[in-house]
Amino acid sequence: MFFVIFLLLASILAVTSVFASTETAEAPIPQASGSHVAWWVWPLSLFIVTFILGILAVLGGVGGGVLYVPIIGGFFPFNLDFVRGAGLLVALAGSLAAGPGLLKRNLASLRLALPVALIASSAAIVGAMIGLALPTNVVQTLLGATIIFIVIIMASAKKSDFPEVPKPDSLSQSLGIMGIYREESLGKDVEWHIHRTPQGLLLFIVIGVMAGMFGLGAGWANVPALNILMGAPLKISIATSKFLLSITDTSAAWVYINEGAVLPMIVVPSIVGIMLGSIVGVKILARAKPKAIKWMVIVLLLFAGMRALLKGLEIWK
Repeated sequence: MFFVIFLLLASILAVTSVFASTETAEAPIPQASGSHVAWWVWPLSLFIVTFILGILAVLGGVGGGVLYVPIIGGFFPFNLDFVRGAGLLVALAGSLAAGPGLLKRNLASLRLALPVALIASSAAIVGAMIGLALPTNVVQTLLGATIIFIVIIMASAKKSDFPEVPKPDSLSQSLGIMGIYREESLGKDVEWHIHRTPQGLLLFIVIGVMAGMFGLGAGWANVPALNILMGAPLKISIATSKFLLSITDTSAAWVYINEGAVLPMIVVPSIVGIMLGSIVGVKILARAKPKAIKWMVIVLLLFAGMRALLKGLEIWK
């Protein structure tokens, strides 16, 4: 499975990079008059690539936006603004699909999500405005550096299923951030609290700005912040992070929509591909080897991050 998926992804990226070489470096989107590639090739290529990214996102335990933006931005001849706008909507579609079920199972906590969402969504709007104002090569360089940073976090972070919270802080008690959920693996109800709430809320300002600026979603940062820093159980952190994206990404996406940086030709095949790939990924997950897939995703992200960094520095165009 590992070898087949890797070969498929490598082949598609090679084809799309060859297609990209037919475009001029200045073209913000594919132009029929300046390209020998038929217009329908791009939506079809996007669908195929995002379908595989959807599978890898589920198997690797990462959000689709984290894989989508650096890979599509690095290997397709689309202006990065359009890719970031589409990346936010890709992440948003996944969170909207998962949100109701997570709330119904009492895994996503509204008490935890709403204070964080208020701060992160406001910061995401600022981040989106900053990202659209900066030159493309600067954003591309910062994106590459951010992706490499994400790779380091994924490779080194040690998540805890049930972090120890000696005493909830006064802010979390005032906001009533606590809860109880059914842990099926233990066959009992688990009561949880959080601590270091002020530090966590400050960190979500940075996370929100980065989410809006790069269109990555923010699941890669939400989960460690909620789990490791604030002490929420891992399942609560993952579920709340997924629900949180539906608020944060919506705020930033409106900025891109208002600026005309959302193209249906890019967004529609990307969302359909990611969603269908996610469905297939869930079915493969039971038979896959998580560690092997995780490291494959890390290597893929590292390659895409280096590509974005070198492209921004105009070393690898």
